[in-house]
Order: sequence, then C-alpha cells, then structure tokens
Amino acid sequence: MTNEKKITSRKQPPSKTSTMVETIYGCKWSLTIYALLKKGISRPGEMVRSTEGLSTKVLNTCLKRNVKFGILNKEVFPEMPPRVEYNFTNFGKKFTSILDQIEELNKKLEQGDFN
Repeated sequence: MTNEKKITSRKQPPSKTSTMVETIYGCKWSLTIYALLKKGISRPGEMVRSTEGLSTKVLNTCLKRNVKFGILNKEVFPEMPPRVEYNFTNFGKKFTSILDQIEELNKKLEQGDFN
C-alpha cells in the first residue's frame, strides 16, 4: 500500500441546480412557458388560450414552481379585475440561455454535427 496523496476528489453536481434542472425538464410545460414569455405572452389566461392541452391548474402549478426556483417573477397589479403577469428574473434569463444552449447541442447531436 502506498501513501500517495489524492489530488482530486469525486466531483458532485451542484445539488440545488441539478434538482432545478431535473424538475424543469420533468415538467413538460416549463419549456413551453419560457417560449411563450419570450414571445411576449406574460399573462396566465393568454398562455392557456395560446397553448393546446394546457390547463389553468397545470399552468399555475408550473408557474408557482418557477417562481419558487427564482426563474420567474410574479407581478400582481392592484386593479379590478386583478391582473397578474410573469416575467424572467435576471437569474431566469441566464438559466434559460443555458437551456437554449442545451437545445442547440441536442440539435447538433441529432444532425450528427459534432464540430
């Protein structure tokens, strides 16, 4: 047995970020919501009307999760009837740009373009 010092320890994924990414990709509607927000659709009712198969209940659950992660910001306007809009936080903009890069990488892999 040798007494050599180990230079590298086992690399662990960042727990908070990896959980967030798994949850976002596990929710089939999060990526759709991001696409809607990028198109300027920020109100929940308009999101439901714009997307086939998306229910208000599922949308609200997904939006709540994204607000909790700090990806989206919920803005409630003191009006009657109440108006709510969602937009990306600064962190959310950075996070979605990483997701865009992953999507680009996936397209290249599907095309067999590894350069």
